[in-house]
Amino acid sequence: MPRICLAALAAFAVAVPGARAQQAIQDWDAIDALTQTVAGAMGRTAAPIDRRIKLQRCPEQAAITAIDSQTLAVRCASLGWRVRVPMTGGAGAAPGFVAATNAPPAAPVIRRGDAVRVSFETATFAVSYSAVASEDGRVGDTIALRGEGNRNSLSAVVTGPGRASVAE
Repeated sequence: MPRICLAALAAFAVAVPGARAQQAIQDWDAIDALTQTVAGAMGRTAAPIDRRIKLQRCPEQAAITAIDSQTLAVRCASLGWRVRVPMTGGAGAAPGFVAATNAPPAAPVIRRGDAVRVSFETATFAVSYSAVASEDGRVGDTIALRGEGNRNSLSAVVTGPGRASVAE
């Protein structure tokens, strides 16, 4: 009877690590979709992540942030890994990207009179409020906005359709 138990345990020990290893590798398809969404909001396109990268699966949602106008960072804070993702297109395109010379400029994502959600963020707090666009704007453009009562005006950078951010 002890031999049967040992044999069963040995078979179990061999089968489980293989199953765990298969599940422990990060799924890059979902992260590629998220990086495309973030890059699209910036008027750019993210390069797909190299599928040869084998990292432990992040237990929470991976954070995607812009490092600069040409690069995104995909981070898993709890495991400590970070992957840089280059972007192409738009102003400040990634090195090696050749823009078509006859390409028309990108269409404005905010039109004059549109309602805009304006945000101001620092390391310690974030404030957002509604305003009305005084002019058209593309992602990255600084546009004039009217606040409540049309007497309050401000400038903000367009971050996406119906969204703008005030710089510190």
